[in-house]
Amino acid sequence: MSRATRTDTRSPAPHVADSHDVIRVHGARVNNLKDVSVEIPKRRLTVLTGVSGSGKSSLVFGTIAAESQRLINETYSAFVQGFMPTLARPEVDVLDGLTTAIIVDQQRMTADPRSTVGTATDANAMLRILFSRLGQPHIGSPNAYSFNVASVRASGAITVERGARKTVTQTFSRTGGMCTRCEGRGTVSDIDLSQLYDDSKSLAEGAFTIPGWKSDSFFTVRVYAESGLLDPHKPIREFTEKEMRDFLHREPTKVKVEGVNLTFEGLIPKIQKSFLSKDKDALQPHIRAFVDRAVTFTACPECDGTRLSEAARSSRIGGISIADACAMQISDLAVWVRDLDEPSVAPLLGTLRHTLDSFVEIGLGYLSLDRPSGTLSGGEAQRVKMIRHLGSSLTDTTYVFDEPTTGLHPHDIQRMNDLLLRLRDKGNTVLVVEHKPETIAIADHVIDLGPGAGAAGGTVCFEGSVEGLRTGGTITGRHFDDRASLKESVRKPTGTLEIRGATAHNLRDVDVDIPLGVLVVVTGVAGSGKSSLVHGSLPRRSGAADAGVVSIGQGAIRGSRRSNPATYTGLLDPIRKAFAKTNGVKPALFSANSEGACPQCNGAGVIYTDLAMMAGVATTCEECEGKRFEASVLEYHLGGRDISEVLAMSVSEAEEFFGGGEARTPAAHTILGRLADVGLGYLSLGQPLTTLSGGERQRLKLATHMAEKGGVYVLDEPTAGLHLADVEQLLGLLDRLVDSGKSVIVVEHHQAVMAHADWIIDLGPGAGHNGGRIVFEGTPTDLVAARSTLTGEHLAAYVGS
Repeated sequence: MSRATRTDTRSPAPHVADSHDVIRVHGARVNNLKDVSVEIPKRRLTVLTGVSGSGKSSLVFGTIAAESQRLINETYSAFVQGFMPTLARPEVDVLDGLTTAIIVDQQRMTADPRSTVGTATDANAMLRILFSRLGQPHIGSPNAYSFNVASVRASGAITVERGARKTVTQTFSRTGGMCTRCEGRGTVSDIDLSQLYDDSKSLAEGAFTIPGWKSDSFFTVRVYAESGLLDPHKPIREFTEKEMRDFLHREPTKVKVEGVNLTFEGLIPKIQKSFLSKDKDALQPHIRAFVDRAVTFTACPECDGTRLSEAARSSRIGGISIADACAMQISDLAVWVRDLDEPSVAPLLGTLRHTLDSFVEIGLGYLSLDRPSGTLSGGEAQRVKMIRHLGSSLTDTTYVFDEPTTGLHPHDIQRMNDLLLRLRDKGNTVLVVEHKPETIAIADHVIDLGPGAGAAGGTVCFEGSVEGLRTGGTITGRHFDDRASLKESVRKPTGTLEIRGATAHNLRDVDVDIPLGVLVVVTGVAGSGKSSLVHGSLPRRSGAADAGVVSIGQGAIRGSRRSNPATYTGLLDPIRKAFAKTNGVKPALFSANSEGACPQCNGAGVIYTDLAMMAGVATTCEECEGKRFEASVLEYHLGGRDISEVLAMSVSEAEEFFGGGEARTPAAHTILGRLADVGLGYLSLGQPLTTLSGGERQRLKLATHMAEKGGVYVLDEPTAGLHLADVEQLLGLLDRLVDSGKSVIVVEHHQAVMAHADWIIDLGPGAGHNGGRIVFEGTPTDLVAARSTLTGEHLAAYVGS
């Protein structure tokens, strides 16, 4: 019988390929995971939850996604692999059923001054093509509308070998859209020369006052003094006009100093390359203070901050230039693009509309395409990265999200949930690390790790459905349906902070009195103007102004693998001094980054071996056995413990150790008490910062700032990365801060924090130009009773009113 006429109705046996419907992990031991074994269903939405530090990221990012990416990288040629990051195989016995992993995390986007929301999502590229086709007057190719492309003109003789060889003169030109004054940055810097050098001194007398420029520095100071271009013994104020021009502005010139070929460059371009081309937030504190002191940034007067040349700004479509389009709120730009009717570019318009509509759908319609990408919060950056995946034609891939609801108002969480489900319904496996019950509730499969954090975590406490989680008895299950209740009585304010006529970003001439001596929560949908009000408009007090307000933002903790909680919080200083005093030696011996470091591994505890295109290998140092210190240093003891044993202690153990007896050290005990207060009692003092989860880093930063003297604490979404059970502890900490006489202002979306507030300031009603107004001021009880705002409706539903 032919296949076309076969009438046999028996169902065929399942194809063997259909049996691979799970990702199987067996014996995972990455970071704190303790031989974890799980089976994750493919083409389903799986949420991983558990307290901060329980091992969620270690399982999803450090094991599953890392191995997927490593296997993909191995398919490239050895030459290409040499240019790629090398990934070691995760410590796991079996990993089966992996598919291509796409990681959408909360890493801040590049803070390069030329990177914007438009360049990061290719929306700018499509706009440039659109203007090059339809813009009047026509000025050139898409490059003519790009602020990252400079105009180039060249001419010269070339030899053409066609028949008889002949020389012809050719002229080449490329029209770019970059503003020549600011070079596409949108801002120009004015450098205060008095902060760079003391002009009453000569170069030989150490005239430079730039941090890190020591008088004997071969590559900085001596190249000026010994270049032969300047008189090193003449005070700078007596330089001739030519000497001053060379000193400040000379183009890079090769010079010989003591037989060594070096490059002499004018001081101003050298400072611009050394300090101003870098992310300001990435600079060391003393360097950042120098830049703040020496440099002022203003909008470029030639392009008005648009970054574009005059020609690019002159070309328009229906009266709108590309600079105008990029400055529009994306929701408005989407309407403008939708109204364009031009059949010749119909496919381009369709793609651009889809991209812009995706911004609006994901809750980012309030942004503009010219917004610098470095100014986005972690949650905004993650959602911008999602834009490129929403229209992707890829299926059967694994999408890995790191708390995608961070920074979202309850009103926006439902839209995020819809997007996650859409990705799943296209046939993808979606893995989400999340704490919000609204997102956990839509999961097809839940994996709960714990039971505790750090060494007390790393095991699977529950695996199954959401209903099973509710009745499973785990910490997450017990707190899943927790609801904070409204306060019966609220604290009375002791004064007010007045804000008058606030117009930062999208604020509409806002007047508000922020009560002092109470817990104030500033809320509203994402983009409504909360951060602009609190961080951009909060009045600074005269005198000790900066000491009066302690602001704890969402900036990431920057630390290398040598940094740990002891070094970051300043705890190591009193510990080293206590060891030195007890043993009669220098404190520097008890630093793994100084004199006490093991000479074999330089205090790292491990030796890193670079294997070229293969993954590098880290092996425990045989000399110090991973203890990081010289053997002679470990002979000194404090309270019966050596320095490596102290750094191996948890915060709770160390708090008890330094609280009394021979090791009693009040300064160390105070810092440890603050770490315990924010729920980090389980952290090891010597644990590298690079291994901490997002929630742990946030609380570590909070503990550090608690030491600062200030009457007003400003916290920006302190619940980010916190488990449901940890939120309760955070509320207790906020209460203790207020009860100790502090004023606490919290920018927050979490309903539990709103319900716990003494006073709520709600901004809105929408985002971008639809926000920027105060829509409610009062107690949480009044907000729930009125239900006049989106926040009021969601808070009322949360508390069950």
